Parts: sequence; C-alpha cells; structure tokens
Amino acid sequence: MSKLNARHVYTSESVSEGHPDKVCDQISDAILDACLAQDPRSRVACETLVTTNLAVNAGEITCGGWDAIDPEALAREVVRDIGYDREELLFSADTFEYINRLHGQSPDIARGVDRDRPEDQGAGDQGMMFGYATDETPERMPAPIVLSHQLLEALARRRKAREIPYLRPDSKAQVSVAYADGRPTGLTSVVIAHQTDDIPLARIARDLEAVAREVLAPSGLLRDDTRFYVNPTGAFIVGGPHGDTGLTGRKIIVDSYGGVGSHGGGAFSGKDPSKVDRSAAYYARFAARNIVAAGLAGKCEIQVAYAIGVAKPLSINVDTYGTERVPEERIQALLESGGIFDFRPAAMIAELGLARPDGWSYRQTAAYGHFGRTLFPWEQETKVEALRAAV
Repeated sequence: MSKLNARHVYTSESVSEGHPDKVCDQISDAILDACLAQDPRSRVACETLVTTNLAVNAGEITCGGWDAIDPEALAREVVRDIGYDREELLFSADTFEYINRLHGQSPDIARGVDRDRPEDQGAGDQGMMFGYATDETPERMPAPIVLSHQLLEALARRRKAREIPYLRPDSKAQVSVAYADGRPTGLTSVVIAHQTDDIPLARIARDLEAVAREVLAPSGLLRDDTRFYVNPTGAFIVGGPHGDTGLTGRKIIVDSYGGVGSHGGGAFSGKDPSKVDRSAAYYARFAARNIVAAGLAGKCEIQVAYAIGVAKPLSINVDTYGTERVPEERIQALLESGGIFDFRPAAMIAELGLARPDGWSYRQTAAYGHFGRTLFPWEQETKVEALRAAV
C-alpha cells in the first residue's frame, strides 16, 4: 500500500512447463482430470516427485472409476508432451522408473465434506485464501508476472516448433517493472535462464533476446536502457528433473500473482475442487476481477477463510489499496451478502463448473499461471453489470 504513489521497481518470475516442479504439477493435474472425467465427485490429493529418471506419485484418491485410470501412462504422456523425450537428458518419458503410492482418502475428511444436501457441502480444509486483481493490464493482473508468463510461453512454442532447435524444456524468466503513481512505466531488466544444448552463449543470448523483445514490445514498456541477462552463469545444459528434484505445489507465487498481494500458503495442483485451497482461491480471483472490471476499484484483494467441514466462510475481507471508487464497506457488504458471489464450496464449484471442466482442463492451469488467461471460468467478467447495479 505504501508504494502506490511512490516510484519503485517490482520483479516477478515465471518457470516453464519443463521446470521440475511444473512437471510435477502437470502430472498431478492430469491425474485429477482423469479422475473427474470418471467421477465428478472424485476426491483427489495427488502429489508427484521427479528426479533423475524417476517419477513418484503419492497421495489420497477416492474415485468411482479408478480402475480405468493408469497414472503411469498419464505421467509418461505429460512428460513426453513437455519435451523430455531424449535419453541424454537423464529424464525421459520412455525410460524413467515409475513408483505409485496412491491410496484412498481418509474417512475423517470425507465425513467433514460430504452432506446429504449438496449445497451444505463443507470446506475440505481450514485456511485462508486470497484473490487479487488490478487494472494495470488487460488481464487484470500485475504486469511483471503477466510478461514473465508470456515470455516463457513464446519460448516454449519456438522450442516445440524447432524454430530454436537447441532449446531444452527447462527454463525461467524474470521481469522487473518500474512503477510511478501505481502504474507501470517501463521494464528495467529481463532475465532468461533457459536449458540448451552445448552451443555458444553468444548465439543463445542473441536468439533469446530477440524473442524477448518481440514478446515484450506490445506492452509499450520496453526502454532503450532495458537490460537483458540470458543464462548469466554462462551455461545451462544440465537441467530438468536430472538437474533439480521437482515436487508438486512448490511454485505458489508463480502460480498466483508473482508476489503481489497476499498468499494463504496453499498450493493448487493435484487437488480436487472440494479443497478450498484451490476452489476458493479461484473464486476469490473471480470476485476480485469482476470488482475491478466493474470499476468499483483499481485494485482489489479478497481474503476468505474457512473451517473444515463448514460450508459458510468464517470471514471475508476486502482491501482496495486506496483505489476504491465506492466505499470499501459497500464492496464488503456485497461479498458477504451472498447475492452476487456465493463463497460456499458447493456454490463455487457449481458456478465455475469446477467438477466438470468444459473447454479447459486442470492440467492447463499447471504451467504459465492459474490466473489471467480467459480460457478459465474464473477469469470471466460475468458479474460486472450486477455489481454496477448493486452500487
């Protein structure tokens, strides 16, 4: 809040689909997608670990159709799609060892969640979740994280199309944005760390900076003095799960708002929507985005808190960082009333179609951010007119 009217630089990073942690997120969410396709009432808490030529699944799954699901085949499909298809990478879709330690969900959790009346479904866990939105970009997202995601997506497309044939799957990007009076004014630096074959750094730096400039130019934030750092250690050849062990749920800031706003600490991937770590974070983003889109505030952060087994939130809090155009108390009352947004788990799941994804998949959320991409239902600005009418 103190930086709203100050000049400052804010930095966010993204990691690519080939990053070890993101490999895990995608495997976990591919298994979730398969479970929901068999049984929309599936209860899934699926964790993945990857390291040198090894992938492990562990966790708790209750699914009426589990016998039709082959988690090993799903894991190999995900790894192949990402691009780990060469033995020399020491993690390959056809060669890694697979260990399955998935088992059923605790009946104590099921007792707290399941209800005779679906609308009374309790929260799958206690905790607090946050949703955030800002009017500084068309995506209603902070500029540093949006640009970091866009840069890595562009590099992944070029890698898969063999336009830059020496690129390997693992990569990171970091974008630093200068702000004045709460608005982005320019890019101060861009960092790209990309796994490659063993070729001269000068060629890598030239090619990747050219892609970065092409991707970032439409933002209008490139400056003459924007600094580019490509593989600044000099080489990035050993990478992926052979270079670093990966785990599900370890990139919660990359997945959300790049460090802007607050975070409740819960990860998303591998969790079915009965777990409010995921569904309430999505719904809070849905509400915050619509509040900003309706012009009620320039920035909006919503915190919602739950007790396990209890349907109604324990609290809902709104912070507009001094950008409100109607009183914060009025926005708070709209959220608490349940008339426009209903934060009970069953209502959130039903409104956003979280148990029956249509035209999207959870696996798609598991790389390049869960927010800011309009293919997801929580990114739709469907409550704007209702909000404007209410105030």
